[in-house]
Amino acid sequence: MKSREDKSPRQNLVEEAILSSSTVQEPNGEEKPCSECGKRFQTSSDLLRHYRVHTDERPFCCPDCGKEFRRNSHLLRHQQRPFCFPGCGKGLKHNSTLATHQRTHIGEKPYQSPQCEKSFS
Repeated sequence: MKSREDKSPRQNLVEEAILSSSTVQEPNGEEKPCSECGKRFQTSSDLLRHYRVHTDERPFCCPDCGKEFRRNSHLLRHQQRPFCFPGCGKGLKHNSTLATHQRTHIGEKPYQSPQCEKSFS
């Protein structure tokens, strides 16, 4: 996760504003709204995690391929997939699916329907 020094001033201000304005819920029991879209959240941590959708902040980085994620759980899932396609960083469980995935990038469609002659990958 990025330290405070690694984040942009805007990211730091957003986090401070969100976290200082609500610890769990508003005093009257209302949920905390997102200032960008109005979606409401019970906790400030949920709001902060959601706000990354608007800022495109991805603080969790794979040390192997450099792909960045909004959530630590997504990074952990990515790391459980030992085969990583270098073109897009997609993690795959099996080496055989790596070759199949590569076809999506190069446009290869080796299979053809005998009825309609349409090609597939």
